[in-house]
Amino acid sequence: MRFLLRAISLLALVVAVISAVVDMIKSIAASQVIITPLGADWYQLSSDTLNLTQAVIQRNVHPYIWDPVVQWILLQPTCSVFLVLSLFFYMIAWRKPRPAGRFAAR
Repeated sequence: MRFLLRAISLLALVVAVISAVVDMIKSIAASQVIITPLGADWYQLSSDTLNLTQAVIQRNVHPYIWDPVVQWILLQPTCSVFLVLSLFFYMIAWRKPRPAGRFAAR
């Protein structure tokens, strides 16, 4: 289970780095800072799944979760959201290292 969580963490980290590099390239080309929000990237990648996700959350979970919570997440930079997801999954998979030396439990 820990391996799967670390793999998800690594995948989220890769997506975060790729989105940061894409934003840097766009910023250099435009000669100004460009930070793309998650919602814009998701809409550009697959607008149908974004609309489906909105419909599912509003109908099945609760309509107020979409407006303040999910919309706020969609307005955040893509690299930041995936960095937080990567850290979250890594922290879940993390296990305290066993002590070594003469005080180690046997």
